Amino acid sequence: MTKSAAARMTSDGWEIVDTSGFLHLIGPLWQRVVEGSHEYALVTEDKHHNRRGLVQGGVIMTLADRSCGMTARYAAGKEQMATVQFDTHFVESGKIGETLVSRPHVVRITRSLVFITTEVTAGHRVIAMASGVFKILKSE
Repeated sequence: MTKSAAARMTSDGWEIVDTSGFLHLIGPLWQRVVEGSHEYALVTEDKHHNRRGLVQGGVIMTLADRSCGMTARYAAGKEQMATVQFDTHFVESGKIGETLVSRPHVVRITRSLVFITTEVTAGHRVIAMASGVFKILKSE
């Protein structure tokens, strides 16, 4: 990521999420809270391209899954979650260099599950729609 892209994200109120493992490889992942709602972003780079030179679908799915999972944790007040179902519908291609944004919405929370949806956008274009079910795990 270029210094100017990072400066732009910071000036728009985004903060880098502390990540490790797989997500660290595709990041940095950014987050902010707007009017009480969590938003997540990924500035796409060359490392995110597929064979057609567009953003790889797995990158979009990872952003959607991680952002929904993090929002589920905040909403349920629990640290341990597991994705038990995740559906993604690709609407349009993301282009390298675009900032992808996910704004998850909690649909319902039960004692053991969180149902959540999101749209991944690039500017005003919807790139993907996703919905997931997250299992609240018992603390060990």
